[in-house]
Amino acid sequence: MKDFQAFIRELKEKNDIVEVIGSYIPLERRGYNYWACCPFHHEKTPSFSVNAADGYYHCFGCGVSGDVIGFVKGYENVDFMQAVQILAARAHLEVPAYDDRSAEEAAAKKKKRDRLSALMRDTARFYFKNLYSGRAEAHIAYLHKRGFSPSTVKKFGIGASLDYHSLPSYLLAQGYTPEECVESGACARTDEGRLIDSEGERLIIPIINHMDEVVAFGGRLLKNADRAKYKNTRETMLFNKSKTLYNINLVKKEKRAGGLASLIMVEGYMDAISLYEAGFRGVVASMGTSLTKEQARLAKRYTENVFISYDGDFAGQKANLRGLEILKQEGLKVRVVPMPDGMDPDDVVQKLGAEGYRECLGKAMPLIDFRLFAAKRKYDLTKTEERRDYVSEALSIVREAESAAEREELLRRISEETRISVGALQRDLENAPVVPKAAEPVRPKEDDANREKKAARFLLAACLLGKPYAESFDLSSVDFDDPAHRTIALYIISGRKAGRVRASGIFDLMPADGELAEILNLDYGDNLDSPAAEKYFQDCVRTLREKSLSEKIAAARVRYADASDEERRELLRAIDEYTKQLKSLSAGGRI
Repeated sequence: MKDFQAFIRELKEKNDIVEVIGSYIPLERRGYNYWACCPFHHEKTPSFSVNAADGYYHCFGCGVSGDVIGFVKGYENVDFMQAVQILAARAHLEVPAYDDRSAEEAAAKKKKRDRLSALMRDTARFYFKNLYSGRAEAHIAYLHKRGFSPSTVKKFGIGASLDYHSLPSYLLAQGYTPEECVESGACARTDEGRLIDSEGERLIIPIINHMDEVVAFGGRLLKNADRAKYKNTRETMLFNKSKTLYNINLVKKEKRAGGLASLIMVEGYMDAISLYEAGFRGVVASMGTSLTKEQARLAKRYTENVFISYDGDFAGQKANLRGLEILKQEGLKVRVVPMPDGMDPDDVVQKLGAEGYRECLGKAMPLIDFRLFAAKRKYDLTKTEERRDYVSEALSIVREAESAAEREELLRRISEETRISVGALQRDLENAPVVPKAAEPVRPKEDDANREKKAARFLLAACLLGKPYAESFDLSSVDFDDPAHRTIALYIISGRKAGRVRASGIFDLMPADGELAEILNLDYGDNLDSPAAEKYFQDCVRTLREKSLSEKIAAARVRYADASDEERRELLRAIDEYTKQLKSLSAGGRI
């Protein structure tokens, strides 16, 4: 019987929230989110926002919020299971039965996944510690040769495997079972059944998913041998290569910081690290696989613009051209970066520097131009029949151009190549539809709550949505009066312990209206990202702690009247301590 909770996770993964909502209402991308007029209340200007990266929607006008299942429930006016059935049919999935046994199986699977995730995190730390143990000279020398700075090495968590036996011994000493070591992919068994490091004697590259979980490792052999130079750990319940993009975790942080206009997609993780070192932050690697829909949809969460930067013989690789078509079909704007013959991005950076690679980016070719270029390579245009075949294929490509100007430019190029007039070519083409531009979204209503409630909302919004200035704040150090606020705080605290906090997960725990809606309202504009946001966050913390201390003083004074002499002395000491803390906060003391 299939785990129902695992099925729900799969259902959400295979029903991209932007695609699903976009199939019901027109969406327009503006900055980080997608916008539309809210389908749940009447409005003339868009206030309905879809957050693709975190998988939820929120209306800044009426306050409605939810995940992809919640949207179908509301739009189709159905219950939870009916919404699940609709989405399952859309994704061609069979809905499993849900009973107590399924719940037990789901809990057991989650526990197992959490154990494997913890094991992989501990393994990454073990490898990183090895690198600076004084016994990894070859690994350090290789990194120095590649020009990777210590800060970049730390950022990517690069480590070292020194042998085949140290890692299994370490993991077993940490309490992990041999079966867990193998199931995680970190270890393997020899033919004799001995436990060994899967990436033994290699430079280690942790592969981290968009939720900041270490899911696999890549290893680079440092000496000549009859083994593959690069090797990834095998696929597991944590790692599916076709659904993973290397460095997507740092790309997500770049996006949150507002510095991501496009993605550069390379083949291998070393290319990605080299470009990152050279200052190109928005770079991901497909790790040598043919591009998949899942990878395209993952990239689309962060940008519409993708530069494909593979090696110098990429133009002749038909399989990769098919991968580019997948990116285009998923609504991404794709450009192909021409590389000097025989060179990959890492070669360009090493030999020509960052400026040399920037020049390559400047020559990036739109996908439609690249498709024409690839099509032309298939035909001998000196032969009449082949020239006509090329024209037929070229026109089928040009029909997909996004504007009349682009079509005209491409037709002139085909005309020059084939000596057929632009007018004759033009008559075979269709006009492109004009998509009207949506109006600017409206601002959410003003928050009329009292000072303390506003402070609690802002503090929780910053923590829930992962703002940098809130990441290290200990939510357990603040008292929340509102039950909804306590639920959200506990969700964040629990998520941080598990290594991830995703806003969409909160909809499984509480209604998407009321306080949750007010908190999500703060994600509008630069409320949480302005230069003053960090200071306001500290002011909110101070406000809540002052309130908590004042309430403790008042409660102690009430108890004082009926207390014994000994209890009164304790209460006086407590009141004195609370008063000192309150004065310190009021004077701008340490929070």
